[in-house]
Amino acid sequence: MADYRNINIRNKRATFDYEILEEYIAGIVLVGTEIKSIRLGKASLTDCYCYFESGELWIRGMNVAEYGWGTCNNHAPKRDRKLLLNRKELNKLQRSLQDRGLTVVGLRLFLSEKGYAKVVIGLARGRKAYDKREYLKENDAKREMDKAMKRYK
Repeated sequence: MADYRNINIRNKRATFDYEILEEYIAGIVLVGTEIKSIRLGKASLTDCYCYFESGELWIRGMNVAEYGWGTCNNHAPKRDRKLLLNRKELNKLQRSLQDRGLTVVGLRLFLSEKGYAKVVIGLARGRKAYDKREYLKENDAKREMDKAMKRYK
């Protein structure tokens, strides 16, 4: 059984496909057995994104696997979940999404010290194919520099 305090589920694809401009930490409205599945580490943020509906922010595409010991009251794995941010942050994000080419993606899912599930969302701009190649080159160069620095220490 996983130590639920160390739950840190990342969306590695998001940092590759998008340039992250701003980050926000949001709470998630969960139902039933979802928190138990998250505590076991059975969640995925791959291909998730956020959208506004009636002035509220929702996350779509976040997969929380069904709880193994759940009964007929188990949750739907791919349902849309409401995110909790304060009104000032919601208004800022909604204004930012008016710009062409910006989206809000889920970056990381974790449990707070109080045991609440939180998601780090990022205001992002999509990368072109040549930007992705540049990003990989920069990361490789950083990795080589770190290796070289470790050898000389």
